[in-house]
Amino acid sequence: MKRVAITGAGTINPLGHKVSDTLEAMREGRCGIGPLDIRDVERLSVKIGGQVKDYDEHAHFNRQQIALLDRFTQFALLAAEQAINQSGLEFSGAAAAQSGVILGTSGGGLSTQDDNYRAVYEEGKNRVHPFVVPKLMNNSAASHLSMQWNLKGPSFTVATACASSNHAMGQAFHMIRSGMTKVMVTGGSESMLCFGGVKAWEGLRVMSKDACRPFSATRNGMVQGEGAGVFVFEEMGRARRRGAEILAEVIGFAMTSDASDIVMPSRQGAARAIKGAVQDARVDLTGIGYINAHGTGTAANDKTECAAVSDVFGAHADNLMISSTKSMHGHLIGGTSAVELLACIMALRDGIIAPTIGYEEHDPECALDVVPNDAREAKVEMALSNAFAFGGLNAVLALKAV
Repeated sequence: MKRVAITGAGTINPLGHKVSDTLEAMREGRCGIGPLDIRDVERLSVKIGGQVKDYDEHAHFNRQQIALLDRFTQFALLAAEQAINQSGLEFSGAAAAQSGVILGTSGGGLSTQDDNYRAVYEEGKNRVHPFVVPKLMNNSAASHLSMQWNLKGPSFTVATACASSNHAMGQAFHMIRSGMTKVMVTGGSESMLCFGGVKAWEGLRVMSKDACRPFSATRNGMVQGEGAGVFVFEEMGRARRRGAEILAEVIGFAMTSDASDIVMPSRQGAARAIKGAVQDARVDLTGIGYINAHGTGTAANDKTECAAVSDVFGAHADNLMISSTKSMHGHLIGGTSAVELLACIMALRDGIIAPTIGYEEHDPECALDVVPNDAREAKVEMALSNAFAFGGLNAVLALKAV
């Protein structure tokens, strides 16, 4: 089997418009969640979110491009540009044919849908823009990435709710490891912070009106965010031959289905995914030092995840550091685990563990080291990134320092 290196990373999210700004915010425990600035916000009961601030689409795209690019696609393109530039790769000839793109998203072009439903149903218009369908389709971001960078290998989108990005990156990892491809641009993007998107989530009654406090006994729900994280996965030997900077190595991946409930998480399903990723990596459980948790801040998710970690790791669970960066950037739904992978890379490269901010009170059902409120310096050789989605779809990645 081939080894898989990460040779490029890019992001735009509530903590920053690039990787360095995002990691600085994570180190400082800075919160990117605040009052929503969207149309009809006064009609919402939840008025906070992790928005990408100070973003001007006209600074990055011309009018013709904007007509084709939903906000989630714009975010994906900007993050991909950073990642590909960092990797130093160019895609032509055989290299283009051996390179592809797999992205995760849940809502796809939801902002475009929201705008056009409003135009038709509220404003009474009888026509919409001819590019509405290519703008809103879930594969729009992946398709535009493939066209912009001449990626002619396997290209598609994964939509598995909150686990979409991890599922996408897991598939990219498998393709390179099997020898099917040499390079994959992968990650995820989401922008559901429009009136319709937030109003739909309100109906689930899992949203906080004030803050995201994962693992704290005072937690009262999740907070939505938006943004993208995109990476260049590359066959390790190829990366080393060309002298590429290697950010981390992807060493394992596992995915499971709870097959039990559409919204309630399963301790057993999560545990099987965590254990499967470690087994796929062919390492000992005691080698794992850090877990970036799914950690949504809901009562059901947090206690289920902690129980699953304890089930898998046994006594070693007390030695693990496990934090949720959703406390800072919010839950980016289908794009969230791509941004969270940056915290794993920071732990492995820099020895800095991103904190779980907003932590107020110990919960005996979440009695693990959740790195409360302040970042921590610690040497970590291997890390896991958890993603557990509605529908009982679980995906866990394992990474190693290089």
